[in-house]
Amino acid sequence: MQYHLNGFRPGDPELSAAAAGRDVPQADLPETVDVLIIGAGPAGLTLAAQLSAFPEISTRIVERRPGPMEKGQADGISCRSMEMFNAFGFAEKILKQGYWVNETTFWKPDAARPEHISRNGRIQDVEDGLSEMPHMILNQARVHDMYLDVMRKSPSRLEPDYAWQLVDLTVDPDAADYPVTVSLERAEGVDGEQARTVRARYVVGCDGARSAVRRSIGRELVGDSANQAWGVMDVLVVTDFPDIRCKTLIQSAKEGNIIIIPREGGYLVRLYIELDKLNAGERVANRNITVDHLIAAAQRIFKPFSFDVREVVWWSVYEIGQRLTDKFDDVPQAAVGTRLPHVFITGDACHTHSPKAGQGMNVSMGDAFNLGWKLISVLKGRCPPEILHSYSAERQAVAKDLIEFDREWSRIMSERPEPGQDGDEPKFQRYFIQHGRYTAGMSVVYSPSVLTGEKSWQSLAAGFEIGARFHSAPVVRLADAKQIELGHVVKADARWRLFAFSPSGDPAAEGSAVRGLCAFLDSSPNSPIRKYTRFGEDIDSAIDLRVVFQQHSRDLALETLPNFLLPRKGKLGLVDYEKIFCACSKEGRDIFDLRAIDREQGCLVLVRPDQHVAHVLPFNAHNELARFFEGFLLPLSPSEH
Repeated sequence: MQYHLNGFRPGDPELSAAAAGRDVPQADLPETVDVLIIGAGPAGLTLAAQLSAFPEISTRIVERRPGPMEKGQADGISCRSMEMFNAFGFAEKILKQGYWVNETTFWKPDAARPEHISRNGRIQDVEDGLSEMPHMILNQARVHDMYLDVMRKSPSRLEPDYAWQLVDLTVDPDAADYPVTVSLERAEGVDGEQARTVRARYVVGCDGARSAVRRSIGRELVGDSANQAWGVMDVLVVTDFPDIRCKTLIQSAKEGNIIIIPREGGYLVRLYIELDKLNAGERVANRNITVDHLIAAAQRIFKPFSFDVREVVWWSVYEIGQRLTDKFDDVPQAAVGTRLPHVFITGDACHTHSPKAGQGMNVSMGDAFNLGWKLISVLKGRCPPEILHSYSAERQAVAKDLIEFDREWSRIMSERPEPGQDGDEPKFQRYFIQHGRYTAGMSVVYSPSVLTGEKSWQSLAAGFEIGARFHSAPVVRLADAKQIELGHVVKADARWRLFAFSPSGDPAAEGSAVRGLCAFLDSSPNSPIRKYTRFGEDIDSAIDLRVVFQQHSRDLALETLPNFLLPRKGKLGLVDYEKIFCACSKEGRDIFDLRAIDREQGCLVLVRPDQHVAHVLPFNAHNELARFFEGFLLPLSPSEH
C-alpha cells in the first residue's frame, strides 16, 4: 500500500483526506446528483464504494430499510469476488473473518440401508492454480460493513440514505443535464420529510427482484415459473454428522436433499433443505412452512445421524425459478444507435435464480464492478457516454449463462438418486466437479468489442485470455525484493493497466525493446499515456504502466533502467519505485512459465479497470497500442494539456 505521496500523514492510511465540504455530516438528499443508486445491497454498495473515491462525482445511495443489514441472505464468496475485494482493499479482512471452503464432500443413500446416508466422495473445492484467492463463506451483512467502511473512509465520506424508497422515475432523453427525475418517499413509520424529488444524470437500480426501477423503465423478469420449494436456515447445532464443518451435498433416497455451508466463527452452519414440489401457479407462502418443518426435514435426511438444533439465527423459504430481463438499461434495442442510457439495473433486478450454487451475490457485485468504472470514465470526461451501452451487452450475456447453469443445477439437485453400485459417482457430484471453474467465478469472458480486442496475438500470452479476468501470478518487486501477486496492483480506481512483459535480452542495453517502449510512451505524440494524461495529473492517472522482466531481481540494476519506469509523482515530485518487477526465481512460480508468455518476443497485456484482460499485443506494437485506446478514450482539449 502506497501513501504519504503528498506529504506525511499520521494515522490510519486507509482514511483518505475528506474532500472540500465533505468533512461534515452528510446533508439531506440534494435536488440534483450525478449518480443516484437505489438499493444498498451487494451491487449497490459495490457501485457506491467505487464512486465514493471520486468526490468530484456527486453520488447518493438510498435504501428502503431503516439501517444496515445485520444477518441472513447470501454468504458464499467466490474466488473471483475475493480478487475484486482485494481491489477495494478488504480481502484480508474476509480471509481473517470468514470460513475457508477447502473441501467438498458428497453423501448419497447407503447401498445396504437406503434410508440412511453414507459418504460417497470428497474433493478439493478449488483446483490448484485457479486463483491466489480461496472460496470463502461470510455473512452478507459483514460484506456490506466492509463496503460501508470503504465509503466512510473515502474522500466523499459517503453514507447511505436509509428509509427512502423509489416511487417512480421518468427519463427525458433530450434533457441537457439531469435527464432522470426520481420520486422518493419515506418508508412507512419514519418521521420527517415524507417525499423528495431528485434529478440525476444516471440512476442505477440495485433494488432486488421486485425492482421499482426495473418496473419504471418498462422491463420485466421473464422465465420459468417456480415449482420447487427450498428452505434455508442458519443454526447453532449439536450433531454427530462428521462433515458438519465441510461444504457438503447430501442426496437422500426419499426425503430430499441438503446442502451444508459451514459459516464463519467455527460453530454456525447454514442448511439449504429441499422441500415439496409446488403445484402449478402455487406460491411457497401458501404452504405455511415454519422453521420446525425445516428442522424436521433436516433430521429425516441426516439419518442415521442426530441433529439437535440449539438456536436458529435466521431462516427463510423460497421458490426456485430462473428469470432474466432482456436488457439492463432503459434504451430499447432498436434505439441503441440513437439514444444513450441513463437508467441501469443490476443484480436481482436483472436476474433471479436459486441460491444453491452461491452465485447471486457474486454475479450482482460483478454487474456493479463492470458498470462503475464506465460511469466514472464518462463523468470524468475520459470516455464518451456511448461506452455505457457495453454494460448491458456484456452483463446480460453473463446473466444468461448463469440462468442456464442454475436451471440445470437445480434440476439435478432435485432429482432422485440414480440406481447404481456403492461408490458410484452420482450425477449431482459429477456436475459439481465439472463446473468448478464456473462456481469459482472464472468463466466470464467478454466478447470482442471496442473495450476488448481480438485474439490476433493471444499466443504471446496464452495464460492471459483476452476477455477473461487477469489471472494473477507471483512476481518480485525490484526496488525492495518483495514477492507480491501482480494482479494485486489493479485497484478499484477506474484506471487502465498496461503490463509490459519484457522480451529476452539485456533491458539496460542501448536499443533494447524496453527502452524503445519507454521512449515511445514518454515522448511520442501518439503515446496513449501522454495523450490522455491531463496537465497537473500524475503520469499514471489514466494508464498505469508496469514492467515485468525475466531476470532475477539480483541480476538487474535499478539505476540502469529507463527513468520513465521511475516516475515522479505528487506535489513533492516523489519517485514511485513500484512500477518494476522481476519474474520469481522459485521453482514453479515464474510468471512467464505460469502464463505461457513468449520469452523471446515478450508482449503487452492491457487490463481493464474491472480486472479483465482487454488485449494482448506484441511488445513493439506501439501503433496498435495507440489505436486501441483511441477507440474509446476522448482526446484532451487544449486547456487540459
